[in-house]
Amino acid sequence: MSRRGELRIHLGAAPGVGKTYAMLGEARRRVERGTDVVVGIVETHGRSKTADLLHGLEIVPRRCVGGHPGLDELDLDAVLARRPEVALIDELAHTNAPGSRNRKRWQDVEELLEAGIDVLTTVNVQHLESLNDVVERITGVRQQETVPDEVVRKAAQIELIDITPEALRRRMAHGNIYAAEKVDAALANYFRPGNLIALRELALLWVADEVDVALQRYRSEKEISDTWETRERVVVALTGDKESETVLRRAARIAKHAGAADLLAVHVLRGDGLAGPPVGAVARLRTLAEDVGASFHTVVGGEDVPAALLDFARGANATQLVLGTSRRSRLARVFVEGIGARVVQDSGSIDVHMVTHDGAGRGLRLPAFHSGLPASRKVLGWVLAALMPLAATGAGIVLRGVVGMSTDVVLFFLATVVVAMVGGLGPAVVAAVVGGVLLNFFLTPPLYSFTIATAENLLAIAAMVVVAVLVAIVVDRAARRAQQAARARAEGALLASFARTVLTRSDPLPRLLEKVREAFGLHSVALLERTGGSASDEWTCVTSSGPVGCMAPEEAEVDVEIEDDLHLIGSGRSLPAADRRLLEVVGGQALLALRSQRAAAEADDSRRRAHATETRSALLSTVGHDLRSPLTSIKAAAGSLRDTSLQLPPADRLELMATIEESADRLTGLVDNLLDSARLASGTVTPLLAPIGYDEVAGRALVGLPGADRVTVDIDETLPDVLADSGLLERVVANAVDNALRYAGGAPIVLRASAHANRVELRIVDSGPGVPRHQRDALFAPFRRLGSALPSDRDGATGVGLGLSVARGLTETMDGTLSAEDTPGGGLTVVVSLPAVPGAAVPDPAPAEAAQAPGPPAPSPAGSPSVPSRGGAR
Repeated sequence: MSRRGELRIHLGAAPGVGKTYAMLGEARRRVERGTDVVVGIVETHGRSKTADLLHGLEIVPRRCVGGHPGLDELDLDAVLARRPEVALIDELAHTNAPGSRNRKRWQDVEELLEAGIDVLTTVNVQHLESLNDVVERITGVRQQETVPDEVVRKAAQIELIDITPEALRRRMAHGNIYAAEKVDAALANYFRPGNLIALRELALLWVADEVDVALQRYRSEKEISDTWETRERVVVALTGDKESETVLRRAARIAKHAGAADLLAVHVLRGDGLAGPPVGAVARLRTLAEDVGASFHTVVGGEDVPAALLDFARGANATQLVLGTSRRSRLARVFVEGIGARVVQDSGSIDVHMVTHDGAGRGLRLPAFHSGLPASRKVLGWVLAALMPLAATGAGIVLRGVVGMSTDVVLFFLATVVVAMVGGLGPAVVAAVVGGVLLNFFLTPPLYSFTIATAENLLAIAAMVVVAVLVAIVVDRAARRAQQAARARAEGALLASFARTVLTRSDPLPRLLEKVREAFGLHSVALLERTGGSASDEWTCVTSSGPVGCMAPEEAEVDVEIEDDLHLIGSGRSLPAADRRLLEVVGGQALLALRSQRAAAEADDSRRRAHATETRSALLSTVGHDLRSPLTSIKAAAGSLRDTSLQLPPADRLELMATIEESADRLTGLVDNLLDSARLASGTVTPLLAPIGYDEVAGRALVGLPGADRVTVDIDETLPDVLADSGLLERVVANAVDNALRYAGGAPIVLRASAHANRVELRIVDSGPGVPRHQRDALFAPFRRLGSALPSDRDGATGVGLGLSVARGLTETMDGTLSAEDTPGGGLTVVVSLPAVPGAAVPDPAPAEAAQAPGPPAPSPAGSPSVPSRGGAR
């Protein structure tokens, strides 16, 4: 059989991290070592440094698809005919053009691997099929080009090409990834810092999971079942009885002597709910475990407690296991060997410590047999226990002259096995005894007598009883396992449903209690809280589900204590212990939901109070000064003009009149912003939406702005129009540009626009001192000025801090967003994003590799300076 080629994948978190560059570097190193390497297909996307690495490598010409020039794909047949040792195939998730032999490029790679050719390739984490929905929630874009996870997992090597989000954005800003005209849109959409951080974490976690899988695969292939002791871990098993404290303290000493080993205390619950620890014992054990530095765990073990205990220990990679000696007497251990003996027998490489205690060997505790078969099978088993021996006897009598004694015995054995498989232990033993008696009386010489002539007859009866018992035990265990599996699946589905409710709903408690009521068949379920503290008996109903409503805990059939002052109660029927334990988990989820809900309410209330206080203080401290300043200038200039004793030259008179006009304009802008702010707060702004272009609005907004000669308008007139109110949008742009002119420190201002995903964005870009990141949250708040924190404060800029607050409010009334982001290289960029006119063609801002990458415009990290807009400052 020919050798299959090896696949090596360079995995990245986003376009531009350097996957193709790393792949080409690996190819050149292999060529230097004498390896036969060819380039099947590599996409450079115009990046010069990547293209330089192609020099000197053999490139297989691409194949033109469908006769269309420029529509070329990997020439798979040519690479197969060339049969190199290694082939470079870029972009594993790529979808081939119609007319290609395979629909996806990873299918082309499969053919190369089957031919024995090693392949180096690249893929981004967002193209993995299992992460498609996660990436869509993060970026807002659903990837159309995906590759099955199994294809990537089968790779011989997966190399993560990692780069920090900050470095990737710098690389983007320097033009090393996309063309200059695409940079702004990419940085504001797909390449936002939050997106890149989340994608990087996805890539790291996915690769880490694959490392764990590879380790498990290696251990499986090498048949390594022993614990790999990275450090000592001690697991102590607790029953909840009196000896548990002794065993736990002894385990703590063992862990300490082992050199500060991890100590894990585990309490294994039986799945049938028939036996449990004394009331309050688990709480005491949890407290004691915390006191000795152990973590406390509870697992459901079903009927096979030793297996559950060992599974937990192996899952925790434990090296030592501590448990108390059996409380059973010697007589009881004759029937059942006990948990300790089973654990020692099956522990493997885990060291087992058996701790003696005062209660060891003093309990009778004979085994109790509980059938796992349903009642219908038990009834049928008893019927068969009466009929099957009679049928076997009748067959033996009818066939007495045809068959011998050995056949009669086989018939009775068959009857016993059938009864055991249907009815379990009790009917099987009865069938075996009755069958043995009938066999001896009717078919064993001397006939019609209970005399046992030979020892073989007695042995046959004993053998039938033994077979009946063994088969019945096997059947009963199988039935128990089926019941346990069904219950475990049901419990897992319930807990998953409860957790999903808590995590996905803003007000999860009512729906959570409704699900609990439906799942456990209760008439009503309620969450009660003690209002007067632990010493009070007054309870308040937090929320409830069902017709009965709330009641005191002592009146309810079901009462689960979540905390001292918080109980989950139910009415309608009593629940078994197993269901009550499941309710304890639900109670914990309800507690988390309640705390989260109250914390959110308190945070909202605090935020509202702080905002109101802040607004009042800012209004009092700024409006008075900013109204007085232009009035003082007007009064002084007017007084000078009216003073007949002053002989002013014409130039001075013109300057004083210009001062009056400028101060009046400042007052007008300030009053306009105050009025607009009040209208926005009262919700009385109604925009008249109509199609309009950014280029047209920008020209009108710059008229009359001081310093407008420093503004460059670079807006493509072919961009789609936006749906906006012309007058309101002009106010928004004027305020944003005026803010930039005041605080850019004399730097030029550029207005650019771009379109993506049915939105059109206008960027007011300055390269001034910018705004510190920690001050971004306050930029759009009304009556907030950040001028004192900026170098431009020396320029004497004034204002009440309403400019950008009003601009954002006006933008949002037009279904748009106003945000701020860093200018690459330093400075601040204010982004106005509005919906494009329906039906307008919106171009894609990204090149081929990331044609699906940029997400829809969303608010950039909050912040932009407060515009003096004709009155206001950062």
